[in-house]
Amino acid sequence: MRGKVGLVIGLGVGYVLGTRAGRQRYEQIKAGAEKVWNLDPVQKQVGRAKDFAATSAMKLPRIAWVGVVNVAKAAGGPDKSAGQRLDAAVDAAEGAVDDVKRAADD
Repeated sequence: MRGKVGLVIGLGVGYVLGTRAGRQRYEQIKAGAEKVWNLDPVQKQVGRAKDFAATSAMKLPRIAWVGVVNVAKAAGGPDKSAGQRLDAAVDAAEGAVDDVKRAADD
């Protein structure tokens, strides 16, 4: 119970101190963050990150998904024994890992 009371008191004190800073301080912090965000070096890095995400990074989830589907197909053969399905799934998983590694290296 003491912990809950302490938590409520701490939240109350934080609220009071936060409201004293008020909207003006929030606007100052926001303006400073916007200045940094709009700097040329920052925007250059943002552009590089967007380009990377649009090209090579987006290949990996697709390749990984294809690998998962192949493993599921290999493990789901009803005409095989459990051991044969397991072996097929392991082989498919190893192939999928190799595919993802190759895509990551490209």
